[in-house]
Amino acid sequence: MRILVAEDERMLADSVAAGLRGESLAVDVAYNGEAALERLAVHDYDVLILDRDLPRVHGDDVCRKAVEAGGRVRILMLTAAGDVRSRVAGLSLGADDYLPKPFAFEELLARVRALSRRANAADPPILEHAGISLDPAHLQVFRAGRYVPLARKEFGVLARLLRARGAVVSAEELLEKVWDERIDPFTNTVRTTMMKLRRKLGEPQVIETVPGVGYRIP
Repeated sequence: MRILVAEDERMLADSVAAGLRGESLAVDVAYNGEAALERLAVHDYDVLILDRDLPRVHGDDVCRKAVEAGGRVRILMLTAAGDVRSRVAGLSLGADDYLPKPFAFEELLARVRALSRRANAADPPILEHAGISLDPAHLQVFRAGRYVPLARKEFGVLARLLRARGAVVSAEELLEKVWDERIDPFTNTVRTTMMKLRRKLGEPQVIETVPGVGYRIP
């Protein structure tokens, strides 16, 4: 899942981003509405966490333009105003959900995951394929009953491959969905992570490389 946090309170934005990254999610941050629109034009986000009172371009306008663009991004609007009228106004702009400040991170995370399920085909609670079992909620992986401890990005890569159900996943897609804009797209990050993931999963090797195309778990 790739998320954009658009929030002008830098401490709050960075705190939310850090918490979401701790859940193996790819997160970008924009501190104003103009930067948010620039990122939305470049990346295919699953969820936009949008502060309504953004500078440069107001959050309402960001929401409206994101909806008009016709993408699949789901919008969680944040605001200090939690009255019914404000919630109705935000939802009428096309936001999918509304969360007043202050909020508990656990609730934010639950709402983000719920929105992601609406943006994508619903996943089963446990992803199972080729003898591998992955629990997204508890960040646990088992192969043939053996617990496999994985780093956050290794977990994200494996989840993406399992969701593909045997289809090939390109390195570009992995960079887009597992990492965020802080990563250099010309590094060998995907290859290095794949090597570590294969080693931890053990023998026999289950991840195939399709030369010039990507990776898959058949």
